Amino acid sequence: MSGTLYLCATPIGNLQDMTPRVIETLQNVDVIAAEDTRNSIKLLNHFDIHTPMTSYHEYNKVEKAKQLIGQLQSGQNIALITDAGTPAISDPGEVLVQMCHEANVPVTSLPGPAACITALTLSGLSTRRFCFEGFLPVDKKEKKQVLEELAAESRTMILYEAPHHLVRTLEELYAVLGERRITLCRELTKKFETVMPITLEKALEYYKGEEPRGEYVLVIEGKSREAKRQEKIASWESMSIEEHMAYYETQGMDNKTAMKQVAKDRGVGKREIYAYLHAEAE
Repeated sequence: MSGTLYLCATPIGNLQDMTPRVIETLQNVDVIAAEDTRNSIKLLNHFDIHTPMTSYHEYNKVEKAKQLIGQLQSGQNIALITDAGTPAISDPGEVLVQMCHEANVPVTSLPGPAACITALTLSGLSTRRFCFEGFLPVDKKEKKQVLEELAAESRTMILYEAPHHLVRTLEELYAVLGERRITLCRELTKKFETVMPITLEKALEYYKGEEPRGEYVLVIEGKSREAKRQEKIASWESMSIEEHMAYYETQGMDNKTAMKQVAKDRGVGKREIYAYLHAEAE
């Protein structure tokens, strides 16, 4: 029988966040696949875990996944850990999980810390609907496309950023999103944890005079439904009423239904559109 891949969440800062279930699993599996074995050995030593480790990271994620799946298929159990947090979240473990499913190898997750969720709950912004973007793309064209998509996003947005890129990212976000509320989180769960609810404009002012330190999680307010509604109304109002009617009629709407939709788009009564069109006809 095939072994199982265990996705083991590890602390993002505070070692007391390690769960007993993860400790037991790491002690009992055959191999631990770690993003950085030099970093993970400190964690394993702290919890007196002596299971053999192997490296699994961004630069060997496909070839090494094939090797690990071979070991799993031979009956070995393997735990996957990342440097901090939950494997497969903005992490090469995503590839290994996909390949395990393709090979019908069992995968289970041992939940625990995740910087994105920790920051979201601390942000003071809406947690009912949110999206996680991770790190913005390095490629300029791809980054531009992602930022344009985020500009229209109504859900709370979560991004990761390194300190040396923070100011540039804040500038790009402000240029595309405009003024928004943002909460900047760093050193999460550690002694000097910082949670800063602020606006994009004020965050830019602050970090142009203060050197960013540590890895950041940015939690950004989504576009309000009212702002989206006003934008839509403005776009319809750039058309003449005749053009607006024609837009819907060419899609197969009858005159009466099109008139009703045009009135709704423009935030006016149907009688107003009717009166305008009849006045024009006369």
